[in-house]
Amino acid sequence: MDAAERGAPVSRLERSSHTAFIEDSRLYVWGGYQVVGREDFMLPTDEIWLHDLDSGTWEKRNITGDVPPTGFMGSYVNGTLYVFAGCEPIGYTNEMFSVDLTEQSYSWKKVTDTKGTTPSPRNKHSCWVHRGRLIFFGGYGYKTVGDVRNISRSNFVVEEMSWTEIGSALFRCWGWNNEVNVFDTHTATWSTPETQGPAPTPRGCHASAILGNKGYISGSMEKAELDMFCLDLETWTWTQFDVSPSCVPLGRSMFTMTPTSDHTLFIYGGLGMDGNTLNDAWQIDTQKIEWNKMPNPHKDKPRVCHTACLGSDNDVVVFGGSSLMCFLMDSVTILRAPSQNHCKDVFVFQTQPYSLSRLCEDLIGRNPERFGKHLNGLPSKLHKKINKRISFFSETKPVLTA
Repeated sequence: MDAAERGAPVSRLERSSHTAFIEDSRLYVWGGYQVVGREDFMLPTDEIWLHDLDSGTWEKRNITGDVPPTGFMGSYVNGTLYVFAGCEPIGYTNEMFSVDLTEQSYSWKKVTDTKGTTPSPRNKHSCWVHRGRLIFFGGYGYKTVGDVRNISRSNFVVEEMSWTEIGSALFRCWGWNNEVNVFDTHTATWSTPETQGPAPTPRGCHASAILGNKGYISGSMEKAELDMFCLDLETWTWTQFDVSPSCVPLGRSMFTMTPTSDHTLFIYGGLGMDGNTLNDAWQIDTQKIEWNKMPNPHKDKPRVCHTACLGSDNDVVVFGGSSLMCFLMDSVTILRAPSQNHCKDVFVFQTQPYSLSRLCEDLIGRNPERFGKHLNGLPSKLHKKINKRISFFSETKPVLTA
């Protein structure tokens, strides 16, 4: 039975666990899922949505070609979106697909003829983009018994075992890993660097971000406080942050971590260890190694499985996710709330004072009637930008009622 027969929403924007990135003041949104009739429904992977951040308008574009079977984590590199691993109807995968978004028409291509050893099938992993490389960390998936015997227990935590046939293997091991796997997009080569230092424990559903030559990993573990690790992507050395527990955010998973300067990371939302969706915002200074709780004008917008991208003027642009992914826990089972309230709104955290030009654009956009025919005398590029801001604020202006 296909999506249309089930009445599933095949083109709505509401979604969670999707991919998003910003390029040229446009937010690109791809993949993810919704809950339909209490069942997870994967959103179409043959389309991508573009949101003009200046005007607030949306546009859907189709993608042809070898369409990926999954719609979770993707990585954007120099005009190309790459998708590696994830879930498919018959299980987990370790395939990779790419689409060139600089072309006039979009078409997926399955990445084949790669060199090196492809990582095992997985999901809930993360990725750093560094010098044309995709550097993957962690995730949940399976390995053969032979694979598990050949790796350290500190690198793969077995959660359960299932009987199946993988080549000559009779059963496979499911669990979490803390592997670092590198894919060079220029040479299509996989490699596994040997890391040093105190690595994070195996995990998935964590947050990751990159600052310069350092990749950061945080969260997903069942701990009262949020942990933080850093991997030097030149020396492949791990470092764990040591911060006083009195000023550290609560432990969480499925949250976002966004770089907002050359030494600060912004954290928002997530699923708390008590099973409730969070709405707090924090910033960590990676030089001083200290956390600061940030003012939050969006306390009415708790989020989990959302995306947060760095926009213009160091804005953090949040899209989608669930505002109510509550897990009910007792001594025997963990039950997910049937209603998750998937979202399609875009909201912004301002992390620094705006420039004079940005303030002027927004002032005119909010009050175009005050400037009248003078707007027609603006240079064409600026006039186009101002018209977009007028459109944006006219759409977001509250409706007055008697």
